[in-house]
Amino acid sequence: MIIVDSALRKREAEGHPIRLGMIGAGFMGRGVANQVVNHVPGMRLSAVYARRVDQAIAAFAYATPECQPVVARTQEALDRALAAAVPVVTDDPYLLCRTPHLDALMDVTGAIELGAQVALEAFAHRKHLVLMNAELDATLGPILAVHAARNGVVVTTCDGDQPAVQINLHRFVRGLGLVPRVMGNVKGLQDRYRTPLTQRAFAEKWGQKPEMVTAFADGSKVNFEQAIVANATGLTVARRGMLGHDHPGHIDALVARYDLDELRRLGGIVEYVVGAQPGPAVFCLAEQPDDRQRHYLNLYKLGEGPLYCFYTPYHLCHFEAPTSVARAVLFGDAAGVPLAGPLVEVCAVAKRDLQVGEVLDSYGHFMTYGEAVAVAERRRHRYLPMGLVEGCRLVRAVPQDSVVGYDDVEVPAGRVADRLYFEQERHFADPAAEAGRPA
Repeated sequence: MIIVDSALRKREAEGHPIRLGMIGAGFMGRGVANQVVNHVPGMRLSAVYARRVDQAIAAFAYATPECQPVVARTQEALDRALAAAVPVVTDDPYLLCRTPHLDALMDVTGAIELGAQVALEAFAHRKHLVLMNAELDATLGPILAVHAARNGVVVTTCDGDQPAVQINLHRFVRGLGLVPRVMGNVKGLQDRYRTPLTQRAFAEKWGQKPEMVTAFADGSKVNFEQAIVANATGLTVARRGMLGHDHPGHIDALVARYDLDELRRLGGIVEYVVGAQPGPAVFCLAEQPDDRQRHYLNLYKLGEGPLYCFYTPYHLCHFEAPTSVARAVLFGDAAGVPLAGPLVEVCAVAKRDLQVGEVLDSYGHFMTYGEAVAVAERRRHRYLPMGLVEGCRLVRAVPQDSVVGYDDVEVPAGRVADRLYFEQERHFADPAAEAGRPA
């Protein structure tokens, strides 16, 4: 049931729009800015943070060329501008967290350490937080949800991104009385060894960063995304990295591709397929336990079962993103949030032979790719989370396509993301973390 649009129009008519602050002003941030400024009554993009102020100014200019936001580098200056309803930009993200003149923040950075710090500060000042930052969500989502709940606010994945589109579909299908057994994502390409060099031309064509495009091409992004879905729905993976079938046909035919007894044994899985139509769809394969309802599903052209395919044939990223803000602020509803502790995480796998003394770069670069893995396996083998690889120094060589473990690296000291990760392990009762060791 769609109610957000009516609620936003009511806020607009009352002269009481939702005030949004945006953390990040890159490719996706510019799209969000344009959408909120020009197409979402009842919401205002009030403030933008970027490492370089000119990037934040450019985000406003992309939406409204004549806009001249105030540059604020102190809390007083930012608060004064926002109180007067004047758009403001800054190179200090914590000013947005602390101001009383914003209702919610949206993180569009993809940065895990910065994202973790901003999240904690936002929650401490009672700000709802929408994450268009799948890497942070997949790595630290469960413990961020704990901190958000303690402060009476919502943290949520973002409508329009594949995880939330799948979680919305999962909610819809469950509401029909079916049991989701596969939640899936359609990819057009999967090559674990892609790098920013191989993806540079595509990135330049679309105005994106090569490393972000690489994260899509090498599979790291889809593994982050499906971990989010698993943790929000209670599903798992069939194996490390998921099954990842090549499927050039229509996704309706996927109902015959999976063993239902195995899906039942696992309790349902998250998955991706390559080359399916329509793309880039997301899909749900669901079981109907009521044989009387199966008769009607067949009448309505969904087939004879035992699995039925439901899908959304698109995901519209920044077009849908403001919906998550409205859901959080107006209804206290999350588009996606972990049910409890992590069920699926993303581990780092060597993209090439890695040598002692090398310092690992981040996801979407040259040294590692990510694979979704059941949390029990990750803990048992002490795999290094993909979201925490950057800056780790190798103390043991790791062959290509082998998982990088905590025993293979020295972790940089003093990172908030690491502290939160070990807190997450302790909070959800992992014995290794309770003993004070990285899990």
